[in-house]
Amino acid sequence: MNQPFMQMMKKIIAFIILGKVFILIIVSVMVTSNYAYSHNLKRWTEEITGEQLMYILSYENASFQQGIPEEFVPSSFSALAFELLTNIDLGDTRTLLGHELPGLALFDTRIIVPGDGTNLSNMPFESAPPLEVLLEDLEATEDPVEHEDQQDQSKVEIDNPSPIKDDVHVLIHHSHSWESFLPHLPGVIEPDLAIHNELNITNVGEHLGNELIKRGIHAEVDSTNMTEKLHSRNMKSHHAYSLSREIVKSLVQANPGINYIFDLHRDSQRQDVTTVTINNETYARIFFVIGESHPDYEKNLSLATELHYKLEETYPGLSRGIFGKDTSDGNGIYNQDLMENSILIEFGGVDNHIEELHRSTKAFAEVFHLFLEKEEGHYE
Repeated sequence: MNQPFMQMMKKIIAFIILGKVFILIIVSVMVTSNYAYSHNLKRWTEEITGEQLMYILSYENASFQQGIPEEFVPSSFSALAFELLTNIDLGDTRTLLGHELPGLALFDTRIIVPGDGTNLSNMPFESAPPLEVLLEDLEATEDPVEHEDQQDQSKVEIDNPSPIKDDVHVLIHHSHSWESFLPHLPGVIEPDLAIHNELNITNVGEHLGNELIKRGIHAEVDSTNMTEKLHSRNMKSHHAYSLSREIVKSLVQANPGINYIFDLHRDSQRQDVTTVTINNETYARIFFVIGESHPDYEKNLSLATELHYKLEETYPGLSRGIFGKDTSDGNGIYNQDLMENSILIEFGGVDNHIEELHRSTKAFAEVFHLFLEKEEGHYE
């Protein structure tokens, strides 16, 4: 062989080797970074259809083309590549502007399972007030419904509750315990100031725990005053999930039987979004938030999906759906990596009355009881 040919072959071989090394480096960087959990890559793989899969496979085996419907229009691979490389979805302007306009990223939440009326205009978002605001003493109105419930907590009024085995134990806690409701805060009209360190979402959690206990379900409610706890630790309000993580881990260590964890919150949306009328009674609507920035989030999503559809079946319109959040939109994990069957549940919004919230906790407890009845081995 002549010298020029040998030199050309060496260059080709060197190019191939360097190309493989470059690809290995790129893959290694992706695997060891957060990019491996790209929101767009995950969303595309979840939404890929059977026709799209057969279309891709047909490049290797032409026989797969026989299973592709004639009306099928393949997705644009250039658009897909652009989305994966830039995290910009040309069909969603939020992805184009979310990192440029302050505050817009707060609404970068994914609708996994939509509830009735759920759309991009009424997405949930997080905005914890500064700790100095949380420490202020605000007046709150007492409600006769609360007193009735406190007096009746020891009574069991459920007809023939199914006995439940000891292997089901629910932990209810409140990472943002200060979240309160405007109808019980006289003189407060700003949604961002719907906060109180006594009458708040912990009252909803306690009522839910009571409703679960009435149905024979083991329930433990942690009502830690997160404002005081954060202040005593010299932490800020945005450290709430770190603090609640410590609390949850401690409670689970003390009670290894815990196998369901519900972190209760209330949304910042207004009454028209967070309230529904069912059988001539108003309820505070419920929705589920799944942190997607950990590998096992699908297990929590499975539980939320079951509960959503069971709520829709029993109380149509009560559930606003299931939302997914990663680290680009808030905490992104919400301590849901600590245990399978860990979900964040939002009960109502700033305009809901405690009576509406209590109806919703009763409805949720009923649906959770029905869900457990379907689970093999939970009932005798």
